[in-house]
Amino acid sequence: MRFGSLGALVGVLSRVSTPLAAWAVERLISTPPRPRRSRGRTVLAAARPFRRWVDGRPLAAWLWGEGPAVLLVHGWGGQAAEMTSFVTPLLERGLSVVAFDGPGHGPSGRGLSSAPELARALRIVAEAVPPVHGIVAHSLGATATALAMRSGLRASRVALVAPMMDPVGRLGDLMVHLRLPEAVRAAARRRSERRIRAAWDDLRAARLIGSVKVPALVAHDRDDAEVPHREGESIARALTGATFVETAGLGHNRIVRDPAVVDKVVAFLAEGAVDACRCGAPRRVGPSCEGCHLEWDLFDRDARWSSPRAVTA
Repeated sequence: MRFGSLGALVGVLSRVSTPLAAWAVERLISTPPRPRRSRGRTVLAAARPFRRWVDGRPLAAWLWGEGPAVLLVHGWGGQAAEMTSFVTPLLERGLSVVAFDGPGHGPSGRGLSSAPELARALRIVAEAVPPVHGIVAHSLGATATALAMRSGLRASRVALVAPMMDPVGRLGDLMVHLRLPEAVRAAARRRSERRIRAAWDDLRAARLIGSVKVPALVAHDRDDAEVPHREGESIARALTGATFVETAGLGHNRIVRDPAVVDKVVAFLAEGAVDACRCGAPRRVGPSCEGCHLEWDLFDRDARWSSPRAVTA
């Protein structure tokens, strides 16, 4: 593991001041790396952009097409552009597609982030678009998806690609690697839990798997060096009736761009899609039925100016 100057600072501070060391540890574990360059930005340029706010921070999002929505959720240090291989195939199946950059990622701005914050962003974006049919989540996005579903987000089908469902275990490994005193570990955990408004123990896979109670597909590569392949296998076994797709040679990131994986995920998500409004009525006016559209038009002034429904193609 390489942590740069902040990692070195943590080691020094842990011998000088527990509060300062805890502050540095929190930033070390909560600051996403800068996103990788992605050719998917050209696909974003063809979308209808919109903006929402989560925890007082701006959230950049994009919408393609009409009809039941599939949400694309990137992982830690990722970005919406990395998930755009799914866009065209999903549109061809008559689905709309929504992607966003989570807090602390890409155009949504730099800063601290976490799985609970990504989950809150996912729920806010879901409220702004047509009825959610499916979700494609990569890496830590799988944790965020399970958290959002536990908090009420509904979807008919979920695809988890290279899922990271136990971020707490990785945080523990990091602290062991840095040889931090127990007092620093405990203080950093308390700081983090206050900021993200969630207990670390609630982020463990055993507590999250039960939130996914819909048909699921899990895809994982045997050569994933970031999230062990066995984690994907375990998740698939824990989900009732889940489909498991195993690949080789794609690693942790290329799997979301692999044509064969994309085809399997899209075929899985396209099953059972129904063109209906968020209230359950047949869709008659844009992405909403007449009643919901009128309610939105009369009472949600802010949404009219920032929602994708207010943007003409």
